[in-house]
Amino acid sequence: MGIKKTAPLPGGRRLHLSIGNLLTEPVDAIVNAANSHLLHGGGVAAAIARAAGPQLDEESRAYVQANGPVPTGSAGVTPAGNLPYKGVIHAVGPVMGCGSEAQKLSSAVAAALRCAHRQGWKSIALPAISSGIYRVPLEICARSYVQGVLGHLEEQPDSSLEEIRITIFEGPLVELLEKEMDGLG
Repeated sequence: MGIKKTAPLPGGRRLHLSIGNLLTEPVDAIVNAANSHLLHGGGVAAAIARAAGPQLDEESRAYVQANGPVPTGSAGVTPAGNLPYKGVIHAVGPVMGCGSEAQKLSSAVAAALRCAHRQGWKSIALPAISSGIYRVPLEICARSYVQGVLGHLEEQPDSSLEEIRITIFEGPLVELLEKEMDGLG
């Protein structure tokens, strides 16, 4: 477990494909694969919420109350509760069948990175977004994750981010991400 592949990014930055548990990554912030209401009922969101403690649910409710639901393709930031991170970024990916899934998914990734940049954070770890219960095909997910990273750096060439990790468990998405990352080197 750990970093399986690294690809160079503009500005001397690095994109890592990391195999393992998102909650153990040595980064400034982690990304939650969220729904629009920031309800942490299953998957990655539930694991993050359990580890963060009740403060994450309280902060998420307060965020939605103050800002409204987070639109698909967007992201918002809350404190990390009991987690050792500076914050949790909640990225809302698309559900398969909603239309424009690839564009919405790359937008969600870019929005998460934009949130980290606004906070001045240098490192971030993203989970697989929309690949589980949202059923977006893994090929679209792999391409969209990398396109979202590149899109953020194109839009924000002075981004504070130096290290971006896509942290997933072993499975078919790993090989697809490796192929997408091959095009970066």
